Amino acid sequence: QVQLVESGGGLVQAGGSLRLSCAASGRTFSNYVMGWFRQAPGKEREFVATINWSGSRTYYTDSVKGRFTIARDNVKNTLFLQMNRLEPMDTAVYFCAAGSSITTRAGSFKYWGQGTQVTVSS
Repeated sequence: QVQLVESGGGLVQAGGSLRLSCAASGRTFSNYVMGWFRQAPGKEREFVATINWSGSRTYYTDSVKGRFTIARDNVKNTLFLQMNRLEPMDTAVYFCAAGSSITTRAGSFKYWGQGTQVTVSS
């Protein structure tokens, strides 16, 4: 069992930045592939970024490439998502998730946090 708690969301103007954190507890954090997903009102949950256990491999959805950076600290058991040049379309609840393989599919991630709201005003 892995417990995940996100933080760092909030309200920001377009063009601004936020840094999301996801604190993990329970089983060994470094054993897991980690991912960020988001869900806007009335829309399905969508993949944002994922990172392998060591941090050496990362993948992003096209709409955030060059603006968002996923990273992890296996000593502090924490996952991060640095979000720069935010746009109103980035408004959503952001979730971190833990799984066993690199994938963009939400169903492949076994453990989920409760989510943190990100709102970008125009």
